[in-house]
Amino acid sequence: MAKKKKTTTRKKSRPVPDVEGPPVDAIDPAIVDFDQIIGQDQAIDVLRASVASGRVHHAWVFVGPPGVGKRTTAEAFAALLLDPTASPGLDGVWRAAPESPTQGMVARRTHPDLHIITKELASYSDDPAVRARKQLTIPKEVLRDHLLEPIARAATIRTEARAQKVFIIDEAERMDRSISNAPTQNSLLKTLEEPPDGSVIILIANREQALLPTIRSRCQRVTFRRLMPKEMSTWFVRADLEVSAKERAWIEQYASGSPGLAQLAARTGLASWADRLEPLIDRALLGGRSGAYQPDLGPAMAELVNDWADAQVKANARASKEALTQAGVGLLVEVIGEHLRSGVRAQAECGQVAEPLLIAIDHLAQAERYVAANVGLPMVAELMAGDLAAVGAGRSSGE
Repeated sequence: MAKKKKTTTRKKSRPVPDVEGPPVDAIDPAIVDFDQIIGQDQAIDVLRASVASGRVHHAWVFVGPPGVGKRTTAEAFAALLLDPTASPGLDGVWRAAPESPTQGMVARRTHPDLHIITKELASYSDDPAVRARKQLTIPKEVLRDHLLEPIARAATIRTEARAQKVFIIDEAERMDRSISNAPTQNSLLKTLEEPPDGSVIILIANREQALLPTIRSRCQRVTFRRLMPKEMSTWFVRADLEVSAKERAWIEQYASGSPGLAQLAARTGLASWADRLEPLIDRALLGGRSGAYQPDLGPAMAELVNDWADAQVKANARASKEALTQAGVGLLVEVIGEHLRSGVRAQAECGQVAEPLLIAIDHLAQAERYVAANVGLPMVAELMAGDLAAVGAGRSSGE
């Protein structure tokens, strides 16, 4: 007599509280009204037309620079799709009742049929191996627990709305597509090909090319752009950031049309990073062959990144120090890069070619590759300082 096969039941992931995405492009509480979103009229027109047609595509990919409103718009789109009060007004534009229960739940990120998938959800997994990961990618286990399985179940709230469930994958390019982990993105393909009725999936990507072509081809693409200076001024008034006039001027230049980056710069105090580092960078670039290297520059860079990462971990014990260090180096590269780019612009206005500065900008990208390769932060900072000194020495010696 054949033995009866033992069936095993995998434990479901523990309930997940509201999880914020990365500081860029995530504003609390969620904006649920398209009319409050600045500078993305073209993208919003596409989404509103889809709702008005009654034939909402089941898969979307929102692409564009970081911090310009992709996730904000995705949540507002979800609020409209999930709300049974949504209807066309006298102007023909579809809107939901502002005080409806659905709008309130989406704004608080408590709607049971709105699922926001982020790399940080790995820290809530029942699998210790997944929890121990560095939160640099979205593991396939997270995609399984928070999209592939929930999408197959019945909606918690059944209504006559345009959609019964909405899934938003933030930083979708972080779904690993390497040879060893190709199933992470591939596992999504079948769902995109045969989605359950009433389900909508929205991928948010800063780097669209990191998504598999087969995934991109199944999604309706919506492009987001950087805001114009006038639109950024409107955003600054609305955001009411607690910064000085000097800090605001620096933030406006640094953000370059990205409200999310502006908000991040204000919260992080990136202008103070610039104040501390720029004099050392200038001395490195102008110091000549014998005096370009600045011994204080590397330690200063490492300290700023490390202190920032420690502060984020202190605020969220589930955060990954390694992932935050990598993000901090990214911020550092942007701060230094903005200073170098301002030098390039200034020299261009004088009719000069700033080749050494352009070389220094190219060298900055290497720092992020070092961190990704697990090179320690102090060493990365010293390598950056050395690169800047080498550029300064090279320029002086060529004059």
